[in-house]
Amino acid sequence: MSIAWKEIKKNKMRFFILGSIIFLVSLLTFIISGLANGLSQDNAALIKDLPNGQFYINNDAEENYNLSRIDHSVQEQVLNKHKNAAALSIQMGFLNDESDKQRSVAFVASTDSKLFESVAPGEIVLDRSLEKDGVKVGDTLTLKPFNEPLVVKDFVDQKKFSHAPVAFLNMEDYKQMYRTEEMQLLFIPGADETLNFKELQSFSNKEFLNTIPSYSAEQMSLNMIVWFLIVISGMLFGIFFYMMNVQKIGLYGILKAIGVKTGDLFKMMWTQMLCITIISLTLSVGFSQLFKEIAPKDMPYHLTNETTLQLSIVFLVIGFIGATLSGLQIKKVEPLQAIQQGEV
Repeated sequence: MSIAWKEIKKNKMRFFILGSIIFLVSLLTFIISGLANGLSQDNAALIKDLPNGQFYINNDAEENYNLSRIDHSVQEQVLNKHKNAAALSIQMGFLNDESDKQRSVAFVASTDSKLFESVAPGEIVLDRSLEKDGVKVGDTLTLKPFNEPLVVKDFVDQKKFSHAPVAFLNMEDYKQMYRTEEMQLLFIPGADETLNFKELQSFSNKEFLNTIPSYSAEQMSLNMIVWFLIVISGMLFGIFFYMMNVQKIGLYGILKAIGVKTGDLFKMMWTQMLCITIISLTLSVGFSQLFKEIAPKDMPYHLTNETTLQLSIVFLVIGFIGATLSGLQIKKVEPLQAIQQGEV
């Protein structure tokens, strides 16, 4: 431990450079992860906020909820058997406010359920982001292209779908506007994959999210960037400690000659790695939380403590692996040969 500290003090600039690089890489990783989570919420908060359960769509829909139509008899059978279940439909569309400004929304209609907003005929409940855009309770909005007037009843927090604010409709209004008697989805909270129905395909919450094209493609791209940055940090540790070890072959030979064990040399290297990583991560976590405060309010940024802790542990593990792999050459050091090599 004391040897590790002495070396850090002696080579401050080298360790400062490594720490700075790890700080920047980890900060970028935290920020991109926060953006990925924020976009995930902005894209599918409506689904992510539901309790764990099973979604059901028609087998013929080919995993596309837009093509799904639940037979009325099947819907009644499921709702009668599972009292907490709900049938729902989601349609992208447009609303015109009182100034005739068009706004993109995701219309959601459902059967009576505590999971979704209860809306009377002729009324609508909107995501609060539209209130910030100037829409007020009591305003009359027009549903295009059906020219149906709808009165704003209330606003709800964090209800988004496909990056659009959700607009909850009465189910009868939905059926009349879209000229249909069938709903698109069934949702049973608390159900698992063992609960199946004839002619229906089941999805867990996570599986259903991945059927939304914009969600799966967006999250895959951002998560690949996050993991790519983590791998880069591991490579940085490996390269840095490899170069340091090459330069210290003579020192290792002397230490082994006076009885220092190989395990102690590894502990010295791990101590240095932990010091650099913990300091860098502490600073990057602090700056990533500060970024949340200074980022534009419209930016979908959501970095949870759980995600921060998970990424920090991953960085520590990757740093440990990188440092250990680079230090395997320490085991091969022969004291006399290393001392002679150092003298050269």
